[in-house]
Amino acid sequence: MSKGAPPHDAAKAARQRLHWQHVTTTRIAKRFGAAVLEDLKIRNMSASAKGTVEEPGKNVARKAGLNRSILAAAWYRFELLLTDKLAFLGGTVVKVDPRYTSVTCSKCGSRDKANRENQAKFLCLSCGHADHADVNAAVNILLAGTRPSAASETSGGSRGLERAA
Repeated sequence: MSKGAPPHDAAKAARQRLHWQHVTTTRIAKRFGAAVLEDLKIRNMSASAKGTVEEPGKNVARKAGLNRSILAAAWYRFELLLTDKLAFLGGTVVKVDPRYTSVTCSKCGSRDKANRENQAKFLCLSCGHADHADVNAAVNILLAGTRPSAASETSGGSRGLERAA
């Protein structure tokens, strides 16, 4: 339980989050026959950074805050709800390997770490394409998940930019 927040506030937030997830996944499942998601390793992403006594972790407090955010968003439950609802309606979820999606240009396919200026800006050094970095990555994920080689396989397998290219 977090300090300062009455127990009912946490329970209310959890109910609101679950309601939002049900409404959103139902809307997506009814509107689309397939959904493309990053194949994120949520358990690894939310692992502790404390380290050991011999080798203590770095930025432990910041990592703990990130972990709380990841777990509070309940990404895994969202994925499960969406997968179940799409399967019930005859749809599929395609999971894409997230590697290189944020540094690959969605227009020309150039992959370079320098394309990602910062957390928000994407500027391709090859073709000059500029976009919000998350939008560019989302387009790459969608493209990788809807190519015939990826779209023919359903939920579970990891498909990256290399394989789908």
